[in-house]
Amino acid sequence: MKRWTFVILCLEGAVLSFNLAATSALIPSIANSFSVAPFAAGKAVWLYMLPYGLAALLYGPLSRIFDIKKIELVCLFLFSLSNLLVGLAKDINMLFAGRFFMGVFGASVTPLVLILISRLTEGNNRGKYVGTFFSITFIASLLGLFLSGVLSWRMIYIIPAVCGLFLWVYMYLHMPSFKQESRSIKINYIAAFKNKAAVHMYVYIFIISLIYHGVQPWLSVYFSRKFGFEQFLISMLITLTSLSGIFGEVIGGICSDKLGRFKIMEWGLILMVLSVFALIWNQYIFILVIIMLVWGLGWTFNHAGISTMLTDLPKELLNEAASLNSSIRFLSGGLGTALGGVLMQQNINLGFFVFGASLILLAFLSRKLVIAK
Repeated sequence: MKRWTFVILCLEGAVLSFNLAATSALIPSIANSFSVAPFAAGKAVWLYMLPYGLAALLYGPLSRIFDIKKIELVCLFLFSLSNLLVGLAKDINMLFAGRFFMGVFGASVTPLVLILISRLTEGNNRGKYVGTFFSITFIASLLGLFLSGVLSWRMIYIIPAVCGLFLWVYMYLHMPSFKQESRSIKINYIAAFKNKAAVHMYVYIFIISLIYHGVQPWLSVYFSRKFGFEQFLISMLITLTSLSGIFGEVIGGICSDKLGRFKIMEWGLILMVLSVFALIWNQYIFILVIIMLVWGLGWTFNHAGISTMLTDLPKELLNEAASLNSSIRFLSGGLGTALGGVLMQQNINLGFFVFGASLILLAFLSRKLVIAK
């Protein structure tokens, strides 16, 4: 893969991810701005994730008939406008509409990047590219989280809208076109579900994403209710998950090449279990720093391992597998966010316990769900 092609893809991932984690941290501020309850404002999270998950199914097959560059140009432009709609929202429903369209058009990025990495790089280097790409997205997420503590929540959407439009011009001028594999659309989702190794990975991705998003979006509410933190401190604590994630994606990607994809996934799962149960019993503010760092590291180790494993699937399944990866992650993530909201409205510690126990169960089942070799 040419260096500048990869740089453009990374910049696009950065625009996509700038407010991905910040939205969860901003739930209390958005709720106050529109005079609604925090759990009502929390719909902004899953109203992005569910359409993202459904739309992601389209982009892998579409890349067979349309030039990937053209798909990305259309989606980046509309994604930027959707961010602008959220940033200028006059009521909560307008914000929800913008988040919906952000999900539809933002869903193109990750599957198409994974397709290009698999096509254009050797197997023993894919982990490095996958890890680097997702590390850049975490850097952008980290920046968005930090700024969410010092800027108006509206700016967290206006900034990527403006940056996305500038990137669109640069992409149009400098990103190369990619040859079409065929001139008729071909959808192989049935074949993708006939591959046993692939199905095992889809099940694993569904479960781990549901658990992660059952916890992550509600951390801001947990910090606000249990400790009474203001927006700045809430944003800084959640920023730590992205800070450790920057290193987790790169280290996890490199180690998945050197030590094996499955081993890195297991390490990540163990770290996630430890951090979730620590949230239940922790009573000291300073320990939250360690917990957030460990939580982010665990998630990204796991993410880098399974994402690299997907690029090793047979070429004829690659487009569908890349789309299914994003689709399943965000559909299950949206479900996890909604489920987490229901549980934690009753009792936040109960929610942490349920998801922590689910992680332990997944650790025991993971060797059956994912083919390690």
